[in-house]
Amino acid sequence: MPEKPAKQRLTEAAFALFEERGYDQTTVDDITERARVGRSTFFRAFRSKEDVIFPDHEVLLSAIEARLAGSDPRTALVAVTEAARLVLRHYVAEGDLALARYRLTRSVPALRAREIAGTRQYQRLFQEFVHRWMGGGEETALRAELMAAAVVTAHNHVLRRWLRGQAADPEAAFDSAMADTVALFGSTGETETTVVAFRTGKDLSAVLPGLRKLLGDEGSLG
Repeated sequence: MPEKPAKQRLTEAAFALFEERGYDQTTVDDITERARVGRSTFFRAFRSKEDVIFPDHEVLLSAIEARLAGSDPRTALVAVTEAARLVLRHYVAEGDLALARYRLTRSVPALRAREIAGTRQYQRLFQEFVHRWMGGGEETALRAELMAAAVVTAHNHVLRRWLRGQAADPEAAFDSAMADTVALFGSTGETETTVVAFRTGKDLSAVLPGLRKLLGDEGSLG
């Protein structure tokens, strides 16, 4: 059987040592010794010990950005859902590695802070995309921020349930969660009609000509 790539050996060695000794008690030298590589090999693969925990973060950010960029106004909501699904599938495919990361980020404050910072980067990508889709005006900034937060929350809810062994079918749970999320913003981007109500003592026949003139040819009241 061919030997595993150095990066994979380093990752597996690091996580095994973190479980055995604890994150803070494990050094880069410990990891390279277990993986049977030199320090230079480690630093070609990772910038720091912390980066071993989140090796694919930048790759996932690029994948999300590419998926969103490949959409048009008609498929924007689908793109948001599918971009979030990319992250879920990545973690599920990691299997035991994702479970080990979850345990570490729950017990090591520095790693938890790094995870939160990464989540904010994902949310910012969704927010900027949705804001552009909505027209990019000041009146849609808050709604875009709320929608991005809802998307990330729905994804994280499903992921945490899977990591805790509470979701046997994370894809199905994700579909349900995202359907609920998208429903909250289902009218986003659609043409809206404004209805104005007013009181008047005049007969309707006397008011209609003025309303038609105000609304132009597009207005229709009768």
